[in-house]
Amino acid sequence: MARTRTWVGIALAGALTASLAGCSSTGGKRAEDARRAAAAEGRAAVNTPRWTFAMITHSGDGDTFWDIVQNGAKQAAVKDNINFLYSHDDEAQQQAQLVDAAVDKKVDGIIVTLAKPDAMKAAVARARKAGIPVITVNSGSAESKAFGALTHIGQDETIAGEAVGDELNRRGRKKALCVLHEQGNVGHEQRCAGIRKTFHGTVQNLYVQGTDMPGVQSSIGSKLQADSSIDAVVTLGAPFADTAVKARQDARSKAEVDTFDLNAKVAAELKDGTLGLAVDQQPYLQGYEAVDLLWLHKYNADVLGGGKPVLTGPQIVTKDQASELEQYAGRGTR
Repeated sequence: MARTRTWVGIALAGALTASLAGCSSTGGKRAEDARRAAAAEGRAAVNTPRWTFAMITHSGDGDTFWDIVQNGAKQAAVKDNINFLYSHDDEAQQQAQLVDAAVDKKVDGIIVTLAKPDAMKAAVARARKAGIPVITVNSGSAESKAFGALTHIGQDETIAGEAVGDELNRRGRKKALCVLHEQGNVGHEQRCAGIRKTFHGTVQNLYVQGTDMPGVQSSIGSKLQADSSIDAVVTLGAPFADTAVKARQDARSKAEVDTFDLNAKVAAELKDGTLGLAVDQQPYLQGYEAVDLLWLHKYNADVLGGGKPVLTGPQIVTKDQASELEQYAGRGTR
């Protein structure tokens, strides 16, 4: 599988304008005109130095979850006058090399995921030794502080799993299949362990290769055919939910399909009842806050979290909430 290892500079395409007083129709039109003018000019909302922040994640190619994270980061970068660089690799050693490359570029701040923390420890330490502030995002909340990061932004994966277990209990489920699509990812293990902690039924882990969707579908389908008592399938990423639905159809199973993470497809399938629930960790917010908090630290030495992670989830989304969130998922911000 090809991997993206090059830096991508983001052309700043919009900006937030200063708030305008008044609530008349004329005032509203002026505010909208000012917003459009600022967006056309690509003007930042602050008059601070043009710092460069690099985000390096463990994403594989084509993972739409990270598109949403980037959307949030890019919007914050526009507002904060930041030159935003993004790179990713799903192989931990290669991800660590991308962090080293960011250090060599002497960037002003680094945002990094710690899906496989042991492989990332030395690279993060090198960044800190170079005086570059680091924020961890999405994965690695348990290791973030020990590695010297300013804070961690994301959801507590164990708590998220526990929330799913509670919801499965409310739905009367008895046997769940937890589908892990990235072996070695500590956050994925924590999710399934969290489900097992609160779920009154039984949980079986199924390890699949997330880059091979036909293989994922076949593996889930085989499990459902072999064990008709499985009444819930929990996938750990939005792109895998639809694959699990197809596997359920192939196996003629009545198991409910639930998933971690939200996108437009998941929102639509929650709305029509194809899926039972989704766990939204608000990836847009993770990207936005990571950039914004680095900017605040550079500008004003601010730190949020008080030594604890800044939590963006979990939020359990069911059919009742899907309609409300569908419009945001459709534009790529939920």
